[in-house]
Amino acid sequence: MTRPLARALPLALLVALVAPESGWPGRDAGPTLVLTQLPLTAASPAALSGGTWPAPGGEGGRIVMVPTGGRPRLLTEGFASAADPEVSFDGTLIYFAGRRTAKDPWCVWVMGADGSQPRQITCGRGEARHPVDLPPMHTLNPTATDTWDQIGFVGSLPGETNETGDGPHTALFACEKDGSRLRRITFNLSSDADPIVLPDGRVVFASWQRRSLDRGPRGRVALFGLNTDGVDLVAFAADEGRRIKHMPAGAGDRLVVFVEGDEIEGDGSGSLGVVSLRRNLHSYRALSEPGDGLYHSPSTHPDGGVLASWRPSRDEGTFAVTRVDAVSGRRTPVFDDPGWHDVQARVLAPRPVPDHRSSSVRDDDPEGTLYGLDVSLSDLGRRLFPLGTARRLRVLEGRALGSAPGAPRPPLAPRRLLGEVDLDEDGSFQVQVPANTPLELQLLDEDGLALRTCGWIWVRNHEQRGCIGCHEDPERTPPNRHVKALDHPAALLNLPPESRRTVEFDRDVRPLVESRCLSCHGEGGAPPRLDAAAEGPRAAYRRLLASHVVPGRARTSPLVWHLLGHGTSRPWDPPAAGTDVKPMPALHAPLSPAERRTFIEWIDFGAAWGDETAPEATTVATGGGRR
Repeated sequence: MTRPLARALPLALLVALVAPESGWPGRDAGPTLVLTQLPLTAASPAALSGGTWPAPGGEGGRIVMVPTGGRPRLLTEGFASAADPEVSFDGTLIYFAGRRTAKDPWCVWVMGADGSQPRQITCGRGEARHPVDLPPMHTLNPTATDTWDQIGFVGSLPGETNETGDGPHTALFACEKDGSRLRRITFNLSSDADPIVLPDGRVVFASWQRRSLDRGPRGRVALFGLNTDGVDLVAFAADEGRRIKHMPAGAGDRLVVFVEGDEIEGDGSGSLGVVSLRRNLHSYRALSEPGDGLYHSPSTHPDGGVLASWRPSRDEGTFAVTRVDAVSGRRTPVFDDPGWHDVQARVLAPRPVPDHRSSSVRDDDPEGTLYGLDVSLSDLGRRLFPLGTARRLRVLEGRALGSAPGAPRPPLAPRRLLGEVDLDEDGSFQVQVPANTPLELQLLDEDGLALRTCGWIWVRNHEQRGCIGCHEDPERTPPNRHVKALDHPAALLNLPPESRRTVEFDRDVRPLVESRCLSCHGEGGAPPRLDAAAEGPRAAYRRLLASHVVPGRARTSPLVWHLLGHGTSRPWDPPAAGTDVKPMPALHAPLSPAERRTFIEWIDFGAAWGDETAPEATTVATGGGRR
């Protein structure tokens, strides 16, 4: 990549060279900006989950307006902290997150474009950050069309943590602009953040995906899209490019620019990537290289590029606002106040209102419908996953983790069974499931092993959501045929919460280990040693997870191979660590089908110790590869 002048000279010096003689040094002749300034003295937070998710920031921040050729003007006087500015579509209002005192929660506020008359809109259920102006949404009621004039935001969920347990659980919310009609619109168990609105009215946001260990214990962060009412969730930019993609921004020529990295700094900064709306899942390209400095909080620029904050490295310089060409990646300096980190710059001007959306969500319906055309349609191809390989569909409910201090964390979030249903002979299905619930779908083979898994997904109240196949390419046209699952009513998979079954090691699996396994795997026996005499009752659990169990994937777990007497990995799985599969010795009666099912379900349900907690510092086998 050509190295432009802005990468060869210190940014503050370069901006001063091109600044006008009058006015604030470092401001070019572009449009008026509103941005966040963060103090240089603020401690740099550590990223969560080993560099996967940015830590909440903004403490001591302030929002300023930077007019063309003029000095920055403070807009949030009287706030202990303010950040996350968002300009209304008509350019007359600024939404932002703020706290009046250091003890107050973060809440969404609105003020005039000149900083006048700040008014609190909502604090959500706990705290509220990153507001985004949403286009009007329309719903039908018995007598008329109901119009929702909404603001979206990122809200924390009190009493819950993300799936690694090291930070708050956040989701996307929406409410009326007076704070009324608050509703949650995403139901991922890790965290969601950074919403923007595309010109077609869809919301694109960053979603931390950690429902399995296929991408390691920290998971990945991908971009997803959905409607403003939370329906039609779909991957937007996922496997192409770096492991983490967040902070998206629209750009000219139907592009979306975002910050990415295999690991990110605590403030979320990283490199830049870009995809095209023409084929967003297959058009990724890097817009900057890892050695080209750190980028933060891109936003749309009227000329077709993006505004983005940039600094040379974590230990060099401060964040300054630049204009980045969304095609070449060339960086042009815009504004730098060397006494602050200048981030989250937005153009203070009117912009087109995105397309309006209609909604089928009905709050009086507690359920929604999921249907699939043919589960054998897959990115694996029919040769590896022929019709008939999958026999049943299992639907699991994911449960959020509590935030009790010092609570041990399970390898994966706890699951409960909502139900199973036979697939129709053409590979189709139709099920009715509880709305607003994190769901995991598992396709089961003849042994009850999960072949493929999808989640976390959800349906909103009264939503009818369909998919083409299982991990199919959504940019391909689905087959045009009527499927058998639509010829009969949807199976109801919505057991009451008290009847939703879990499978836990301590309650369900440990009695089987003690009665059926210790004759060979007790003291002096073959490894792994599974008795509790030496290290306590959790020793067997730790040892199985260390080498014999892949949480969430029984078919690649050596323990299951041992119990069934043959390998159960599929051609799309990563190569097995060992090929010597030894069946259980015939010293006792073989395991019953119910006992084998208990082991298999325990693993496919996430291999939990108990309902919500597991031993501390557990090392687990992560397998790798795709599901």
